[in-house]
Amino acid sequence: MKQHLLLACCLFALCFASLADPLGRPARESRLLEQRLINGIDHAGLNRLVAAGQRGHIAYSDDQGQHWTQARVPLSSDLTALQFVDAKRGYAVGHDGVVLGSSDGGASWQQLLDGRRANQLLLDHLKKLPAGKEREALLAEAERNLAAGPDKPFLDLFFTSGDEGFVVGAYNLIFQTRDGGKTWTPWFERTDNPRLLNLYAIRAQGGSLFIAGEAGLLMKLDAKSQRFVTLDAGYKGSFFGLLDAGDALLAHGMRGNARLSRDGGKSWTPVTTGLAASITASTRSRDGALWLADQGGNLVRSRDGGASFQRVALPEGVPLATLALTADRLVLGGARGLRSVALPTP
Repeated sequence: MKQHLLLACCLFALCFASLADPLGRPARESRLLEQRLINGIDHAGLNRLVAAGQRGHIAYSDDQGQHWTQARVPLSSDLTALQFVDAKRGYAVGHDGVVLGSSDGGASWQQLLDGRRANQLLLDHLKKLPAGKEREALLAEAERNLAAGPDKPFLDLFFTSGDEGFVVGAYNLIFQTRDGGKTWTPWFERTDNPRLLNLYAIRAQGGSLFIAGEAGLLMKLDAKSQRFVTLDAGYKGSFFGLLDAGDALLAHGMRGNARLSRDGGKSWTPVTTGLAASITASTRSRDGALWLADQGGNLVRSRDGGASFQRVALPEGVPLATLALTADRLVLGGARGLRSVALPTP
């Protein structure tokens, strides 16, 4: 009798652990989907928008964000960002070291990587490197990551094609895939980031790839050495985002601060954004205008390549984390979910 009771307790514990683990629990259907935290929105082709956020929730809209349909997602980890490379293929990243992929325009998703596998891949990778002080320090960090479990989030991603891209995250986490997420290669030792600062954003501009992060960290991929090398923007606050401004790169972050570079990151100019809170979202519209939004729900727009910004009135101020533009609507995401508003006229 005691053996049966012990077995039942063990089975219950295993079942509970599986249910409690967001990596083992599919995202639940929610009637309040549009009201939950949204961290990322992107276009999947010309007509579809896809949004991702809290508890593995992903939704898609074919009417400029006025109505949303929940996607099928195999886990319930919080998602932080997503990107579509065409109308069908897209990727998303999030907490617990999660990377997801979609091949049907965001209607369904498959898990491509999680923190457990990422930690083991990183440890195995570093063990193969030549001995040295840097390798030993990184190896010790990787061992701590493995012992801690899948607790490090990926915070952003950038794919140059349906197969090739990078994901970046907390404490210098950076992985590359060249086969659409089937295999991943750590780049942990290929960054000028000895303090292992958080990597918040990765974007391409002018044919080069850039990373922005904590404590003023900016890096650019050196094609020859295949290493991300440090840039100096003259600012020590965190950069939360990067925006391809056409002929320039805009880095934005804490307390409304932004820097603009027109020479591939060699020099940077402070930008007066008119925002006081941290800038958490940015996009460039088809007409070339630059849009920035902050945590306080304020929105500004530049029609001169970032030289100046003007305030754009919204129906109500809510904390914003992401935004997207359609032909005639502005789609906003943040702590209070999704909203679609008419695009303000100039």
